Parts: sequence; structure tokens; C-alpha cells
Amino acid sequence: MTEPIRPAATVILTRRNGDGHQVLMGQRGAAAVFMPSKYVFPGGAVDAGDDHAAPLPLSAECARRLALSAPPGPLVAAALRELHEETGLSLRADRPSLHFVFRAITPPGRSRRFDARFFLADAADVTGDATDFRDASDELSHLHWIGLAEARALDLPFITEVVLAEVTNLCAGGSQPGVPFFDNSGDVPTFRRID
Repeated sequence: MTEPIRPAATVILTRRNGDGHQVLMGQRGAAAVFMPSKYVFPGGAVDAGDDHAAPLPLSAECARRLALSAPPGPLVAAALRELHEETGLSLRADRPSLHFVFRAITPPGRSRRFDARFFLADAADVTGDATDFRDASDELSHLHWIGLAEARALDLPFITEVVLAEVTNLCAGGSQPGVPFFDNSGDVPTFRRID
């Protein structure tokens, strides 16, 4: 039986630290069915209750690109919910704080498959203290801020390594000619950019 592909959303929270940038990461449990013991960004599958009636904290361009494949509201709601559940942090709702920067579909043969959208956000848009994880669930352990270069040395899933390279480029002021999309939905993996 083919594993269904579920929509998912992830938040890559960054902050400036001296001359460089840091990213917020946590480690999945050793007993987790999907990516055990790997370091990841906060995120997860879209739930049935995820919806977003309020204005989306996205630029018009990000909302347009998301809408090419799915309604943006549930993806954004899932991203914000997962960020809060896994870290205890929330983003301000009064500005376009999320930027759609990556999409990837999990390859066949995995225990779980997701069509994940990755959103970049700045810790300056967090309400409260971006180092206070007291309200976090226990889904991710070892939550911490780490330099982008240092993060590459962690035990990461392949796609997280690829996304980190993209984030490093963006944090250094690089351009993004369309959102990168690793599409493993068919028999042949493809890479393209979402314009």
C-alpha cells in the first residue's frame, strides 16, 4: 500500500547573532516513527482543525505561490500551531512575518510522507522572549539557537541540509529566483522552482 502524502508546514526561525545568523532547531525523539533522533525545524502535518480566518501573515507574493498547489490558510495555521506547540513561541499577527522559501515532498518508501512547505521567519517577530521554551511540548528536545554553519554538523535529514543551504544564502542577502521544490510525488524525483 502506498503511504499517503499529507500536507505539512515548517517554520525556520532565524535571528542575527553578531556578524552571523542563528537558526532554532530541536531533536526528535529516538522512538519517533519519522526521522528518529534527527535535528529538525519546528513543524508538522496539517490537522483537520487548521484554518485561518484572520489575515495571513504572508506577503501577497508568498500567498500567491502557496495557492498554486493548496489553500494557504491551513498551511499557515499549521505552521503557526506547530511552532507554538513545539517551542512555546508565537509570531506577531500584525505583519507579514512568514516567507515561503522551500517545498519538498518526502520520497516513496518512507514511514511517513509529507508535502512540506517551509516558512522563514525572523525571531524579531516573536511575541515575548525567543529563548523561553517553557511552554514547549516534549516533541522536540534540545531546543536551541545554533549558528547556520554549526547547524550543518548536526544529525540532519537530507532535506534539512538542503533547506539550510538555501536559508544561509537568503540570510547572506542572496536572491531566490522562485521557491525551490523537491518533488518526489512520482516515480522520478524532480527539482524545479515555483515562480
